[in-house]
Amino acid sequence: MNDSDQTFATSTERRRVFVVDDHPLVRESLIALIDRQPDLRVCGQAADSASAFSALLREPAEVAVIDLALRGESGLELIKKLQTLAPPPRILVVSMHDESSYGERALRAGAMGYVMKHETTDKVIGAIRALVLGRPYVSDALAAELTKNYVGARAKTDLSIAGRLSDRELEIFRLIGRGCETRRIAEDLRVSMKTVQAHCASIKEKLGLANATELIREAVRWVESQEMPRI
Repeated sequence: MNDSDQTFATSTERRRVFVVDDHPLVRESLIALIDRQPDLRVCGQAADSASAFSALLREPAEVAVIDLALRGESGLELIKKLQTLAPPPRILVVSMHDESSYGERALRAGAMGYVMKHETTDKVIGAIRALVLGRPYVSDALAAELTKNYVGARAKTDLSIAGRLSDRELEIFRLIGRGCETRRIAEDLRVSMKTVQAHCASIKEKLGLANATELIREAVRWVESQEMPRI
């Protein structure tokens, strides 16, 4: 038993955790897992960013477990908005998105931890407990990547798709790859179609894509390589 396990084994207070995931089966599984723990309890849940922010504004949680792929506003945008709360919850991302593309981005937005959905339930609970104690939680691979970036072992220009796009551009790129049309993307992100089209033009320029067909093809290929199938 490690130090954090000993701390929670002797604590009678159940710490409040809020769960945000737009997939009901995943959300219910997380809630059941957390509520089985003697030291943790789920104080609320939401399927989208707006509902999550409103609920956490009314009733704060110590830890918010957030998926990045939400309907409408993305999990990254929710993480940024939650930083305006006083105090903000400590945020653990539990996502199907590959940590090599989204891990550093999520931490920059304000998350304290990142766990892939294919990891074991023990790791999810261990990550939540670490955050309760104020400790960040990332995998060894992500920690090594962050260290390499910090010490400048990698080239300054990140040539990966995720590294070349802004948060909003990456979100639009992901939605394109999942088959969403411009109008649907605009509605989901609550922006104008003209704004989406401007972002698409910027994405094509940054990725060296000649037209919309190449943009769609590249987006689909990238999504298939990054996202695990949902349950």
